[in-house]
Amino acid sequence: MGLTEDHPGKMVLSQLVDSVKAISELPECRNVFRKMYGNFVRRVKLLSPLFEELRDSDKELGEEAVEAFESLGEALHSAMELIKSVNLGSKLYQALERDKVIMRFHQMTVKIEAALSKIPYKNFDMSEEVCEQIELVHAQFKRAKERMDSPDSQLEMDLVIALRDKDPDIAIIKRLSEKLHLRTINDLKKESLAFHELVIASGGDLGDQFEQMQALFKKLNDYVVTENPEVDSFERDKGTIKHRSPVIPDDFRCPISLELMKDPVIVSTGQTYERSCIQKWLDAGHKTCPKTQQTLLHTAITPNYVLKSLIALWCESNGVELPKKQGNKSKKPGCSVSDCDRASIDSLLEKLAKGSSDEQRAAAGELRLLAKRNADNRVCIADAGAIPLLVELLSSPDPRTQEHAVTALLNLSINESNKGAIVIAGAIHDIVEVLKHGSMEARENAAATLFSLSVVDENKVQIGAAGAIPSLIKLLCEGTPRGKKDAATAIFNLSIYQGNKARAVRAGIVTPLMRLLKDAGSGMVDEALAILAILASHQEGKVAIAQADAIPILVEVIRTGFPRNRENAAAVLWSLCTGDLQQLKLARELGAEEALQELSENGTDRAKRKAGNVLELLQRIDDPSSP
Repeated sequence: MGLTEDHPGKMVLSQLVDSVKAISELPECRNVFRKMYGNFVRRVKLLSPLFEELRDSDKELGEEAVEAFESLGEALHSAMELIKSVNLGSKLYQALERDKVIMRFHQMTVKIEAALSKIPYKNFDMSEEVCEQIELVHAQFKRAKERMDSPDSQLEMDLVIALRDKDPDIAIIKRLSEKLHLRTINDLKKESLAFHELVIASGGDLGDQFEQMQALFKKLNDYVVTENPEVDSFERDKGTIKHRSPVIPDDFRCPISLELMKDPVIVSTGQTYERSCIQKWLDAGHKTCPKTQQTLLHTAITPNYVLKSLIALWCESNGVELPKKQGNKSKKPGCSVSDCDRASIDSLLEKLAKGSSDEQRAAAGELRLLAKRNADNRVCIADAGAIPLLVELLSSPDPRTQEHAVTALLNLSINESNKGAIVIAGAIHDIVEVLKHGSMEARENAAATLFSLSVVDENKVQIGAAGAIPSLIKLLCEGTPRGKKDAATAIFNLSIYQGNKARAVRAGIVTPLMRLLKDAGSGMVDEALAILAILASHQEGKVAIAQADAIPILVEVIRTGFPRNRENAAAVLWSLCTGDLQQLKLARELGAEEALQELSENGTDRAKRKAGNVLELLQRIDDPSSP
């Protein structure tokens, strides 16, 4: 017989689920504590699967567990109050009180970690995925407890100068405006309201900080009005702004067309482009980032919703009409639906659910193409309920139907919301089965789908636990050039999670990576080095790479490779040589010192650091007195 909802264990778990949900739904933090706030919310969200799984279980929690969860509930309630005050309060006051806020964040982290430590996990019958995820989040809270976030020295210096000098350098006020997210007249209006609420709440007793906040507010207001006259004029007279031609900020222009972006997307290098422009570039067969010329690890593009929202706000503030997407008003026979004809989608789903094998294959193929064409289609198809039906077809005995289904899910997963829906539908296990046993095209697209889903941190744990990594390694060895790239990017992303590094090493990843690294004609040197660099940070990875006789090829890459590859090679070399005198001596015998000296002078910033670290180790060989 199941436990009733008013059982103490059920009640406390339901309260914890609600607390996590409330914290997750708070708006994005836009002040100097943005990173600290974001890290905390991300960690708390990872606790949700534990609470939900135990709440939905029929097993009774012991008294020890109930008390531990009640303690955690109290900690989360306190955390909720803190992050709400940090997020919604005066940004100037938060900046002036930053040391106290940092201390409160640290105390909150200590309290939550202590509560997590009391939970008797071994008494629970949890799935492997949840166990690994809780281990991950508990380790994150432990690390956060052991190191308090250091103050922003640049911010401290800027605040001191801004308060001290009557007319501080404009660059200082600009930095403060950016860091405090007080960039527009509207931002300053909100800050003014928060300031007044703070004064009322404190009974007018803010001491010296009242005058400091007033002084900073005036200087920031003068800067914003001077630097953004269009915005100021817009607030005073919305009717006249339409006749102006404001300068479009460089960050809002597509690097290819130099036009204002209407649908910004991000490529694997982190650069943002207008969707149609970068898609044409990729469709033409280019494999590099147009702006940086770096090789793209993959050709997936991700919507940049934050920038899109900022562009929309800028357009509204400046009276600029945001370019609209081309509609498809007159559809011709055989033309694709651009705004997603819901009746047509429903008809295809009916065939997926109840049609013959041929009808299922054709419907899955059509959905695959529709999902590829545009973002609106991806939303419409998912909203119509296609995802669970496509997941069922992953087990189809017909190879072509299976290919269509996994590729349709790949295309749908480009939408961030759809990623969650695909995982909730139980797709990961079936996608891994396709990766193991499907046709080559299906395997390659399964690998690409797993990469897309693994962008969400929680999914990395689940995908690794489902046994994906050995099959990805097999595809890395025997796939087409595109398949090898898909496998490599998926392995790289999954290996960001510590537990998956060990899985990859134990599955034999190092041998094929070394083979690809030594074969310049494979076109996979970049990917192989990137994965080796991330695996070398794990002890098992370090041992396996050392046993593969990696030093000679690493030294050669440092000497003659491309900048990013030299950087990764130096990172791997540093990991291998740290604490291993034999590897260090071998590196010196192979002439690493000269190559590293050159890299320390001419490499990327990270390459210079790694090269300097290895050079320091090399110098200690002949100096026994060095620590």
